[in-house]
Amino acid sequence: MENLARFPNCILLTRVGQFYESYFDQAPEVARLLGIKLASRNWGGSRVHMCGFPLAHLDRHLKVLVAQGKRFVALCEEFRRVDGFFDRRVVRIVTPGTLIDESFLNQFENNYLLSISPIGPSTEVGLAWIDVSTGEFFSQSTTLDSLRDDLVRIGPREVVLHKSMEGQPEHPLHQALGEESAAAITYVEPNSTRSPTTSPAEDAYRPQDLSVPPVYTEQETSAVQLLTTFLQSHLLELMPELASPTRESRDIRMQIDSHTLPMREGGVTGSLLSTIKRTVTSGGTRLLARWLCSPSTSVSEINARQSLVALLRDHPHLRADLADMLKGIEDVTRIVQKFLFNKGDVEDLAAIKDTIEMWMLIKGRISIEGQQHAVEDAKKDPDWNSLFSLITRMHDLHNLAQRIGMAVDGNELKKREATSTGVEEGQATDDKLQRLHDRRKELLVTRSHLESHLQEQYAAPSLTLRATGPHGLHVHIGRAKRDNQLIENSSKAIVVGQSNTTKSYFHQDWAVLGSQIVETENALFLEERRAFDTLRNEVNADAGALRRNARILDELDVALGFANLAADMNFVRPTLNDSTSYHVVNGRHPTVELGLLDQGRVFTPNTVLINETSRLHIITGPNMSGKSSLLRQTALIAILAQVGSFVPADHAELGLVDKVFSRVGAKDDLYRDRSTFMVEMLETAEILRRATHRSLVIMDEVGRGTTVKDGMAIAFATVHHLYHINKCRALFATHFHEVADMLGYSETTKGAKSDSFRNIGFFCTGLDELEDGRFAYSHRLKPGVNRDSHGLKVAQLAGMPPSVVQLASTALDWMNMRGGHWISNRDDLRALGQDLSLSPPSSSSSSSSPRQTS
Repeated sequence: MENLARFPNCILLTRVGQFYESYFDQAPEVARLLGIKLASRNWGGSRVHMCGFPLAHLDRHLKVLVAQGKRFVALCEEFRRVDGFFDRRVVRIVTPGTLIDESFLNQFENNYLLSISPIGPSTEVGLAWIDVSTGEFFSQSTTLDSLRDDLVRIGPREVVLHKSMEGQPEHPLHQALGEESAAAITYVEPNSTRSPTTSPAEDAYRPQDLSVPPVYTEQETSAVQLLTTFLQSHLLELMPELASPTRESRDIRMQIDSHTLPMREGGVTGSLLSTIKRTVTSGGTRLLARWLCSPSTSVSEINARQSLVALLRDHPHLRADLADMLKGIEDVTRIVQKFLFNKGDVEDLAAIKDTIEMWMLIKGRISIEGQQHAVEDAKKDPDWNSLFSLITRMHDLHNLAQRIGMAVDGNELKKREATSTGVEEGQATDDKLQRLHDRRKELLVTRSHLESHLQEQYAAPSLTLRATGPHGLHVHIGRAKRDNQLIENSSKAIVVGQSNTTKSYFHQDWAVLGSQIVETENALFLEERRAFDTLRNEVNADAGALRRNARILDELDVALGFANLAADMNFVRPTLNDSTSYHVVNGRHPTVELGLLDQGRVFTPNTVLINETSRLHIITGPNMSGKSSLLRQTALIAILAQVGSFVPADHAELGLVDKVFSRVGAKDDLYRDRSTFMVEMLETAEILRRATHRSLVIMDEVGRGTTVKDGMAIAFATVHHLYHINKCRALFATHFHEVADMLGYSETTKGAKSDSFRNIGFFCTGLDELEDGRFAYSHRLKPGVNRDSHGLKVAQLAGMPPSVVQLASTALDWMNMRGGHWISNRDDLRALGQDLSLSPPSSSSSSSSPRQTS
């Protein structure tokens, strides 16, 4: 009752022996959610609800309650006192953002808990986020405008806000969370006892000069205090010592808007991540996902990554050997974190030992390759230097592996109970432990001899020596008279229990020997625990080095994946510079190309050149002619290049991009009373506010969803702002070919005659009419403006009734004859509608459907 009152917002699960149980008003809900039987028991003279499940099923039910149901679960464990009774106390509250080693944790994704500070001056917001299962801890300053992007990029499972935010659904922070995150939200009142600068960061996640501690803003400090307050109140007895967070800076990472990020959502077939993923370790996959969400804007960092990819691509045997070795590496980052929580077992120790040994093999394999390619000369080569600099950053942990190996026999490792440490006999780390192992072995041999002796002495072949059950140390014999006749006459044996089929006896010789075995095994357990704790403390002492090594191998795994991708898909190394150009020759959309290859089809590549003389492109063309794919591939190539990957093209030279924005696709938000058009206008407005001259913007069909006149006016004004105010690199696809005329397009020069828009390029895709009514989309981009979107052909392909298509064709012919005058001539439009209604096409009339060729 006390725990229920202390944790009113939690489902309380109480440990009782080998079960977890729920009581009172919570029991019916828990039973319903978990699909288990609801029972009742007497409590204080009345019947109360209760339900329970075996200890071994905890993870399965936590997945339902916490991961899927977003409930908080307080785990109340039992602790035996000296007098034999139990104390029970809550040791941890499990929430979506505080998972540690639960079996349902996704090994390929981070599980972030995010805190957001109250809004500071100039709408500045502080963020702090941590993956409790790996120890990765970050902080960053952002703005309200960028918060949505950060929420999608981080992808938190749970969000912590200041207590003052509770009950304010209209607050901007709540608005952003409601739109971009489905995470559980908790409100806390922070304590000020923890400053993020009180201890130096064991920064395994970014090389930096730790002698100069990062300077946190007031908002970042507030966010860290919110986060640590929440952790202290929920991890309770498991709360580890936290290092200071790694400070993320927006200046050294490409910012990708929240509408672009879902194009690369992890785990979704057809996403960028699923297309390019060639990693073989869980840590490498998590790092790849983070890099894709936060590409670098440092040319030196990008070049170092590309050099490593180039080296591995050009050495296929080395690449294959390293990939095979990496497959044998365990997720050390999460294992180390388990030990810091005083969790983990002997299997985890063996995994750390095996992984350290594999690290040493990887270093050795790289050294051999270097020797074969003249190491001294190789060190002068930037590609080789990138690999050598990576492995020289690794810590030598041979002694730790050796110490674990002396205590753990990995070849004969067996599953143990949770209380067993599994320090192996013959592998003991000191004389005392070895002596106890030897003593136990001797006593067990003596037990076997005693059992055989008593069987012979009492002529009782069914006799066994037992040490469990209600009788403790006893001799167990079948009840047959011939087996019991002699022992019942012995002065050393006393009957202590019997059943229909057996009898149990206290026997002096077994009592003495059994007590010695129990005493030795208890001493052995304590000594094994001490030895295990010693090894765990050694692992904890080297936690920083283990994490840094793991991070280095994660980077190697990502680079190997990029190298395999480049070799498999014919990607090329891009050149990055500080200009604002974008030159990609025969670029390809990575996911679309892969999908077409699976169908035996070939992707049509396109060249995009954006520079000072053509920094904004107007793109027109039919529906389904590849405009949207071209826009997306332009953004994805920039992202891939700045991640450090090679790119799908024949040649690529890009100026660094600080932000990528997209306005592509259509969706509504009826929950917030927003139409599709309203959503598109909100996205467009955000781009026009935030894009800089270094940004890359892709926009598709801005202005649709309203009247033609309004749409064209909005499209033109948007282009005007992008060109004159933002001055960014942009691709602007539209079906309003009249916008090209408003920008001064000349059919003769295929460019703008107006000085106001001289540096705008005009390009289009097309449709080729073939014989017999067939046609083929031309996905190849060419200079000019396409005046026909061929929407009726798409309608026919979609299966629209022929009569509908014929009527639309008649109306379209009438409109084309009158040019643009029909827009404002309502009398002519009335007349047209009346004429078409008086003599509609027959429903049985057939209009030959066009056939598309691939």
